[in-house]
Amino acid sequence: MGSLGTMLRYPDDIYPLLKMKRAIEKAEKQIPPEPHWGFCYSMLHKVSRSFSLVIQQLNTELRNAVCVFYLVLRALDTVEDDTSIPTDEKVPILIAFHRHIYNTDWHYSCGTNEYKVLMDQFHHVSAAFLELEKGYQDAIEEITRRMGAGMAKFICQEVETVDDYDEYCHYVAGLVGLGLSKLFLAAGSEVLTPNWEAISNSMGLFLQKTNIIRDYLEDINEIPKSRMFWPREIWGKYADKLEDLKYEENSTKSVQCLNEMVTNALMHIEDCLKYMAALRDPSIFRFCAIPQIMAIGTLALCYNNVQVFRGVVKLRRGLTAKVIDRTKTMADVYGAFYDFSCMLKTKVDKNDPNASKTLNRLEAVQKLCKDTGVLHNRKSYVNDKGQPNNVFLIMVVILLAIVFAYLRATWV
Repeated sequence: MGSLGTMLRYPDDIYPLLKMKRAIEKAEKQIPPEPHWGFCYSMLHKVSRSFSLVIQQLNTELRNAVCVFYLVLRALDTVEDDTSIPTDEKVPILIAFHRHIYNTDWHYSCGTNEYKVLMDQFHHVSAAFLELEKGYQDAIEEITRRMGAGMAKFICQEVETVDDYDEYCHYVAGLVGLGLSKLFLAAGSEVLTPNWEAISNSMGLFLQKTNIIRDYLEDINEIPKSRMFWPREIWGKYADKLEDLKYEENSTKSVQCLNEMVTNALMHIEDCLKYMAALRDPSIFRFCAIPQIMAIGTLALCYNNVQVFRGVVKLRRGLTAKVIDRTKTMADVYGAFYDFSCMLKTKVDKNDPNASKTLNRLEAVQKLCKDTGVLHNRKSYVNDKGQPNNVFLIMVVILLAIVFAYLRATWV
């Protein structure tokens, strides 16, 4: 829910947080009774609470297809991520994974915690997959095949150039964007624009690059073997080895490298905004828009922030709840992207090697958002200074006492 100190500093987080908590509880109570579907939705809640909440926006048929799609790709990703699996064993599994989803007897033990449960009981996911309409099955199979092949390729080679980086992100995330577009089409909910493949790919790349930037420390400290996704073409300008960036004595160069990585990710924003603006179904729009706003917010936090190399950098829970609560129209998206780009812009050091490129990309985003004419009469995500008015402080403390009493009784 968030710490008492944080909520005292941001009292307007409280209502969205309560709404989000109730929505999560409602979603958890709507687990289907069938064993295979019950497993899928229970597992979805465990591996990604935020995604399981956003997916509730969709109608039942499409929601089931997206749930299965997510779990299939999460299982594929679990195989890729498990650095204890020998390469000669891992590569064939990745390449053949699209066939395994048709086999209710197949499973492969790997991963840890809830991901191990997913892999050990993958037959439930296969059973759910086999109940989907053929259009959904075809889309999921195709994307799984292409993604598995791409992952296998990069098991055997490192990410050297920026082109390699874009290609890797295409395989592991751009294809997710393409697959979701295909599922929306199969559901009859959306029509595809002529450039749908390129902008669908950008939707995935923007999210994936944000995760790769944010997860630097977790990936580099992976045991028994580091996972390295930052391209040498970028980090090689700042360090002899990628792991050197985490050491305090290299902080200045590390932050400059980080800033170039963020600047690289900003190039996808225009395509992302085009994709979201073309969506017709309100539920699909919210499903797509909320993660994109979270991504630009995360980049704004990570930029010029040495803490990326020290620990976890993420949006506070209350801000996440605000994004989920407020994101209803394209005007909300333009407003959020404008706000977070302004926040990021204030952090740009004119002496940074990539300052000019960063500012150009941010100013292009700001102009695009302003030119829509919708940036008015709205609440800003970043302009509040986190300093509640003292007149309301006592009321806030009383309300927080009630909230914490409620949470203590109900939070699991």
